Amino acid sequence: MFSSVAMGLASAGPAYSLAATLGIIVAGVGLQAPIVTMLAFIPMLLVAYAFRELNASNADCGTTFTWATRAFGPRTGWMGGWGLIVANIIVMASLAEIAAAYGFRLVGLDGLAESRLWTTVAGIAWIVVLTAICYVGIEFSAAVQRWLLCLEVVMLVLFAVAALVKVYTDPPPTAIHVSASWFNPFEVPSVTALTSGILAGVFIYWGWDTAFTVNEETVDSRCVPGRAAVMSTVLLLIIYGLVSTSAQAFAGVGTSGMGLGNTHNANDVFSGLGAAVFGGDDTGLFLSRLLILMVLTSALASAETTILPLARTVFSMAVHKAVPARFARVHRRFLTPTWGTVGMGVVSIAVLILLTSFSQNVLADSIDSVGLAIAFQYGLTGFACVWYHRKVLTRSARDLVFKGVLPGLGGLTMLLLFLYATFVVYAKPEYGATSVDLPLIGRTGGVTVLGLGALLLGLLLMPLVTRGHAVALKLQRSLLPGRLPPHAAVDAASRYLPADSGSGVGGDWYDLIPLSGTRVGLVVGDVLGHGLRAAATMGRLRTGVRVLARLDLSPDELLSRLDDLVEQTAHERGAGPGHPRPKADEALGVTCLYAVYDPVSGKCSLARAGESVLLVVEPHTGVVDHPELAPGPPLGIGGLPYQSTDLELPPGSLVALFTGGLLQAADSRAAGLAQLSQVLADHRASLEELCDRAVTTLLPGAVDEDATLLVARTRLLDRNQFTQWELPPDPAAVATIRTAVGKQLRDWGLDDLTFASELIVSELVTNVIRYVGGPIQVRLIRDRTLICEVSDTGHTTPNLRHAANDDEGGRGLFIIAQMTHHWGTRYTPTGKTIWTEQDLPPTDAH
Repeated sequence: MFSSVAMGLASAGPAYSLAATLGIIVAGVGLQAPIVTMLAFIPMLLVAYAFRELNASNADCGTTFTWATRAFGPRTGWMGGWGLIVANIIVMASLAEIAAAYGFRLVGLDGLAESRLWTTVAGIAWIVVLTAICYVGIEFSAAVQRWLLCLEVVMLVLFAVAALVKVYTDPPPTAIHVSASWFNPFEVPSVTALTSGILAGVFIYWGWDTAFTVNEETVDSRCVPGRAAVMSTVLLLIIYGLVSTSAQAFAGVGTSGMGLGNTHNANDVFSGLGAAVFGGDDTGLFLSRLLILMVLTSALASAETTILPLARTVFSMAVHKAVPARFARVHRRFLTPTWGTVGMGVVSIAVLILLTSFSQNVLADSIDSVGLAIAFQYGLTGFACVWYHRKVLTRSARDLVFKGVLPGLGGLTMLLLFLYATFVVYAKPEYGATSVDLPLIGRTGGVTVLGLGALLLGLLLMPLVTRGHAVALKLQRSLLPGRLPPHAAVDAASRYLPADSGSGVGGDWYDLIPLSGTRVGLVVGDVLGHGLRAAATMGRLRTGVRVLARLDLSPDELLSRLDDLVEQTAHERGAGPGHPRPKADEALGVTCLYAVYDPVSGKCSLARAGESVLLVVEPHTGVVDHPELAPGPPLGIGGLPYQSTDLELPPGSLVALFTGGLLQAADSRAAGLAQLSQVLADHRASLEELCDRAVTTLLPGAVDEDATLLVARTRLLDRNQFTQWELPPDPAAVATIRTAVGKQLRDWGLDDLTFASELIVSELVTNVIRYVGGPIQVRLIRDRTLICEVSDTGHTTPNLRHAANDDEGGRGLFIIAQMTHHWGTRYTPTGKTIWTEQDLPPTDAH
């Protein structure tokens, strides 16, 4: 905890932030500078709660990038990450320059401290040194931070106490006594001044979120960073309130001398105040030099902790395919992002050179422009927290306040500050040290151009880096069923949640496949990997399942054939034994659960590949059962043969098929199953409502893996919808069954289909008597089509062929094929069934 708090405070750099910003705040708001620094604490605390709640739900070093991606999608997430990158890189220029200037003053080289060339050279050297320290590892960095921070805080408190003592015992000419009006925000001259002051105040608090960017290297990463962030902001409030009040009381707000309103001291208020507060004797000289050293070390510490979150944000973006993958490389020994750390150091040097070449006051303008990027990033995080947790806000009063109200207010405050500062305050040509003549707009303040221009650059880059995710998601959506078709056997509903990080869209799929005899096939599957290849593999396997299912294969036989298809594809791609395997086939290791339900018998046959799970809810009691299915290896892996499991399902039974991604947010697999069982226990609710509840309960936020849920409520066909007869293998039975079929069709009002149906039945029954023998079963089913089934004990499938003019046989199936819409053969444990389907007359179809 102490290391995390120290890192958060050090990243804010209290001494550096006050030295670089206090003068700017005083110049804008005058004597109300103390209350403005305190008011800036409020939105920071609100956003800190957003960080805490998001980190507790999903600890990730990408922070705003990751959370905004999960809440709003990859494009918004990219802009959140870009805002953080912009803020960190620009502030590195300010940090490096002030570190260089204070380094020269510390050794008495005040002339070099005023030279832009030498401060730029020294700034580059400092960036190189700090990048090397961050490269070595976070443990070394944290140890350095703790010692520097303790000395820095002691010096700031000593400075504040000494200044206040002198104000009331031996006041300088500029001294003024502390007044209550200093803490009255209504005394600020204008809204414009208040906005610019608060936004500058936001800058001095910025940095506490570093604890979140190193959360993956923190013990108890879900809790410690959140607590450290809140503690850091509160401690910063105390430090800033004390130091700003004492400095203003000692130096005043005058525009000359050591007054805080003197524009010549705006970038560095402590260099002149140190000697005045501590005196000119040996002790005072030592303390004033120590204060300069503290500002120097504060700038260096802040720069170091700027590199840490910058490198880790880029690392997270690379892991999620939002920037080139090489930025995700980690040093084997130091376990730090290599390309991310070194790359961001190089970019920071480039920006430092660029800003010092074109701006007359790089420090002031860059600080203000950083304020815009900070407000954008923090505001987006606040809104992301609300949207990420929107489904659980009504769960308790605590969730509503800490996940909704406070982060929402923080996001709204930051948004208003960003808009007002960008387009009203900073856009004025006279604001800041630079202005730019923009086409069609005219002369605009350099702060707006620098801050907003940097963010808009990310907007231009965004389509290039998010295209992969968008294409993969579009492909995935197009390959899944747009809507589940209505079916006599089941009512069904489904949910599919794509992984939402970078190109994280995976290969989960689900399907409802109409089969012969009013049976229905239910399937869910999960393809390994993410991106376009996983989505394409999913499409290939889903098509394979549908084709094999139409062959009326049993579930175990279907998975065996699908396994052969996967292995064959892997061999063709060079992934077979004895062959090089340049890239893994996503189809290898696929999990799949396939079920066939018969609404006539109420039987359900299932087989699984991999660790697929099934839940069944009893229709009368609501008891949730977890049937043990016969184990089967994932597709393409090899191992035990697949085996079907048969279940008897009463009408109204609820069947839930899902992929493992649905349980990813639970503490354990058992806990996830318990949560899902609790949701499904309310089995009388509508299927759509159950799906929504399941997703809300199990996945309250965004997901790392695809998640699929398919829920079906079984039905039995009404006894008036089908009839069946048992026949002996006797030629006389043909006439009997023709008569029975004709009567049944007339009872159903299907007289138009009588002739064709009698012909079909007599032809099929005659073939059984002639070629197979044994008992015969005939079944008629009236559904959306008229289904005729003839079952026997044979295992030979009749072949459809074109009979020659002089052939004595072979025309029966040809005639049947011409008179039916579909026909086919399916095998059973006792033989086979030949089935036909005829379209109902328009007035009878339903």
